[in-house]
Amino acid sequence: MSYNVKLRLGLFLTVFGLLIGAYAYRLIQLQVVNPRKNTGATGTYTYDTRVTAARGEILDRNGNVLVTNRASYNLIISNYALFNSESPNESLRQLVRLCRELDISFVDHLPVTKVKPYEYETGNYSDTWNNYFRSFLRQNDWDSDVSAAQLIKLMRSRFRIPNDWSDEEVRGVLGLRYELDLRYYTSLSTYTLLSDVDATQLAELMELNIPGMQVQASTVREYNTSYAAHILGRTAAMSPEEWEIYKEKGYAMDAYVGKEGLEKAFEAELHGTDGILRTTVDREGNVIAQYYAVEPKAGSNVETTIDINYQMIAEEALKSYILDLRENGVGAKHEGKDAEGGAVVFLDVKTGAVLACASYPTFNLATFSKDYNDLVKDKYSPMLNRALMQAYPPGSTYKMATAIAALNDGIITQYTTVEDKGKYDYYEDYQPQCYLFTATGMTHGVINCVQALAVSCNYFFYEVGRLTGWERMDAVAKALGLGEPTGVELSETKGWRANPTSKKALYSDPAYQVFTAGDIISMAIGQSENRFSPMQMAVYTAALANRGIRYKATFLNRIISADYQDLLYESKPYIVSRLHMSNEAMEVYTTGMRQAVTALNGTANSVFGDYSIPVCAKTGTAQHGSAGSDHASFVCYAPADDPQVAVAIYVEKGAQGGSLGTIAKAIFDTYFAAVAQNDTVAPENELD
Repeated sequence: MSYNVKLRLGLFLTVFGLLIGAYAYRLIQLQVVNPRKNTGATGTYTYDTRVTAARGEILDRNGNVLVTNRASYNLIISNYALFNSESPNESLRQLVRLCRELDISFVDHLPVTKVKPYEYETGNYSDTWNNYFRSFLRQNDWDSDVSAAQLIKLMRSRFRIPNDWSDEEVRGVLGLRYELDLRYYTSLSTYTLLSDVDATQLAELMELNIPGMQVQASTVREYNTSYAAHILGRTAAMSPEEWEIYKEKGYAMDAYVGKEGLEKAFEAELHGTDGILRTTVDREGNVIAQYYAVEPKAGSNVETTIDINYQMIAEEALKSYILDLRENGVGAKHEGKDAEGGAVVFLDVKTGAVLACASYPTFNLATFSKDYNDLVKDKYSPMLNRALMQAYPPGSTYKMATAIAALNDGIITQYTTVEDKGKYDYYEDYQPQCYLFTATGMTHGVINCVQALAVSCNYFFYEVGRLTGWERMDAVAKALGLGEPTGVELSETKGWRANPTSKKALYSDPAYQVFTAGDIISMAIGQSENRFSPMQMAVYTAALANRGIRYKATFLNRIISADYQDLLYESKPYIVSRLHMSNEAMEVYTTGMRQAVTALNGTANSVFGDYSIPVCAKTGTAQHGSAGSDHASFVCYAPADDPQVAVAIYVEKGAQGGSLGTIAKAIFDTYFAAVAQNDTVAPENELD
């Protein structure tokens, strides 16, 4: 055999071997990697699409649906029909142009900036997406250290993008080609181009008649109330950090998850299980067959302890109060015009159930995305949940803890008196003055513990705090829930109590770490380093109403199956701690809180003095480190003789705590009217 013949035969065998290898590779792709994707003689293609399960609903305690789902439409693209058409690139170019005209943004995960100069932005994506990108580079035999600009050139050549296209068109189409290309050699589901497309946009997009582009039904969150935004929370696409957590739970990378509030707290219950829709299409993209390979399973429904009516009253009353305060101030000096924000917590004393939890300013969940930039810039921080995430000095609302600590251990009795001299001069280096003395030059004279609570005499509690010591006061405050987790399912700040440990943790300078005698007497009136959330103050007030029995606070009433047929979980009251309390201690603080309402000079008399329901209350005014008016606090429970509910209110720079009672009164009016109505309804099958 001649040399030329051998050469020709060798070349022929080489080419033949390459063809066989290419055929074998394609066969493996079709039958092993993607076994359901067939492109045989029948000219059909079968693919799977993930169908997002409907998220569970969130309800209030009365069954009112607060958060539900509405029908929506997504656009997906099938590779097979698109790339069997005549001009797939031109179809995608038209799609990019129309999306730009309609001001619609589609997501691609190509980690390259959208405009020149091209740079990588892998930091914006999860490790999984970055791994997919590395797979993309390997599949195309491109170096992992290729520059972003060079990558765009390589992709233009690989996908045959014409040279006369604009940079914006090129980058848009390359992002789409990247997403579609990934579907050939990864386990990614069919590419979802757009989610929740409105009807008008959907009609215009479908008029393009792009092969393989199909409409898929889905659902999105819908809010039936504009209240409780901080409590309900919202859902959004996962961050890279969240994906690292949720991928272990079987979530898809583009799944939406709870970001805050109840949506986040009960993510596992609300999420549901996605389904798989199996679709067979012909070369033109016409659907031949379609069925669920895996049925989607909707998430469970969460019934909360919130009563949306009380929530509305609390939010509106708090808003009205703060806006009026900013306009008119309070008291003779019209203080409080610099009021910033506030919170209200309304608790069921006997169970720890949160009936309302308001934070102002607030926002609208339904328009959150549109309002986001304005919300971020707002100087009053409307996205901050002040009821749970902000810790404040409680001021005089702390004094019941001081009284109990002193009475329980016999440091004082109900008959012990102290003469208020205006300036407390026991120590040479720290001589605080009673608020009445600084305001008017007058004093409370000789006063006992009940009277001191009623008129909120600081001088009395300076002396009692000095005699009692920080250890006793700290132990009582802890047992009553101050500076302790409340047990709520949402994120909350723990706050901290004034004691040597917290002071050392708060200050890096050793000179400020020493817990002094001045700290002890300031601690006794709710100052020093005491910092508690309004939720903690509500739990504390409920524990006072329960004679030291502290319940776990909760937002959860029940969890119910998606079809509302099965009770999956029911919350039960849980006692966290019990404070041993003497009869004398309870008698003193209960009477003192009651006289704060009934006595003519009681600090809560102006609001609840003639109220039809007996109320126990305590006002507070707290100094703080920043300039401006003092903070204002108010706690109360009712009825005084058989406590059912408790309220804690806090207003930043609210100046005076007494007037905050108007907010509590608005809530009580609604609550006790409902109680009275229920009591007058004759039981079924009974005669009058």
